[in-house]
Amino acid sequence: MIVDEAVAGIAAAIGEPARSRMLFCLLDGHARTSTELALVGNVSPSTASVHLGKLKSERLVKVVVQGKHRYYSLAGAPVARALEGLSNLAGAPARNFVPNTPARLRTARTCYDHIAGTLGVSLHDGIIGLKWLARDAGDAYSLTHAGAKGMEALGIDVERMREVRRRFAYACLDWSERRPHIGGALGAALLAHATERRWVMRDLDSRSLEITPAGRREMRRLFRIEI
Repeated sequence: MIVDEAVAGIAAAIGEPARSRMLFCLLDGHARTSTELALVGNVSPSTASVHLGKLKSERLVKVVVQGKHRYYSLAGAPVARALEGLSNLAGAPARNFVPNTPARLRTARTCYDHIAGTLGVSLHDGIIGLKWLARDAGDAYSLTHAGAKGMEALGIDVERMREVRRRFAYACLDWSERRPHIGGALGAALLAHATERRWVMRDLDSRSLEITPAGRREMRRLFRIEI
């Protein structure tokens, strides 16, 4: 009976049209603000907040607070699989995330002192794919043994990074891609390394970064990423 009631509660949360639109909008893996989800759900911002509170209470969405913004995403793979199953049953087409960030900033830019944009997200995914980072509590990362060796092979002083009085590494949600790039001391070290090796060049008038041919080649070789 307890399971039945839990299933009924989840079904009721998904079944409300505005909430359903919000959930399926998040199925592409990109986080969105409550304002954006209000537009998707065709409801007012205040009503969207109530709906998102319901979805959060049923553990269908999670929220990340970054600066003055609150970004919502699906709570995990099981939620995505359930929604995909419902979508297939209904015969609904997939929805794609369409960012409106200027192209230069979207491709590569700085976020404080680390790499953001498509390049930052791809670098994050490439390093995760190499198993150089392990997820700790919350959004924190730690270097694996392979990661420590890999960073040292690049010439990045891992011990010095650990001595810096700031977070070592964490998943920083990218505001154009709505997926994480690497923040913290490790993110800053990667930007410094990429700049020193002239993999990227800073724009003097903006936060955009230009990826050099050498940078594309080396990041493809080292991190298996294509930009």
